[in-house]
Amino acid sequence: MTPEELRNLYHFNAWANQRTLNSCAGLAGEQFLKPLGSSFSSVRDTLAHILGAECIWLERWLGRSPGGLLKAEDFPDFARLRARWEDQGRKLLEFAHSRTQEHLDAPMQIRTLDGTIYTHPLWQMMQHLVNHGSYHRGQVATLLRQLGAPPVATDLIRFYRERAAQATA
Repeated sequence: MTPEELRNLYHFNAWANQRTLNSCAGLAGEQFLKPLGSSFSSVRDTLAHILGAECIWLERWLGRSPGGLLKAEDFPDFARLRARWEDQGRKLLEFAHSRTQEHLDAPMQIRTLDGTIYTHPLWQMMQHLVNHGSYHRGQVATLLRQLGAPPVATDLIRFYRERAAQATA
């Protein structure tokens, strides 16, 4: 994976996160927190999981070993979660833009939350983060449907089409 390809993937991730957050912004507080019996109980819990994973992976890439995921309870309302995510999103894009081919190809050792140590090239872990987010954004779309709220499409091809349309406008 080249640095340019990685940057495009991280712009997609930021775009998809923003679309997902926008689709959740209109939920009432009780809808945001309502247990719906999914992998993570509520829209809030699912979003907090995606955000928490993004925080953990970036910490690992910066050479630190975080002790745990963010707690969903730390986000009693949508506004707090969104504010934290906007900050994290900027940090992730800055990191992605600062990586060279050598950074991406170099093996990196990380410690998982259970203490297991793995070594991967950075580009594999960075791809994983985006794939992980896509999976859970799909769950958010399902939760929104269960709440009677309109979900939003976050397909990669839609992102490419929008970028192409902006470039020709």
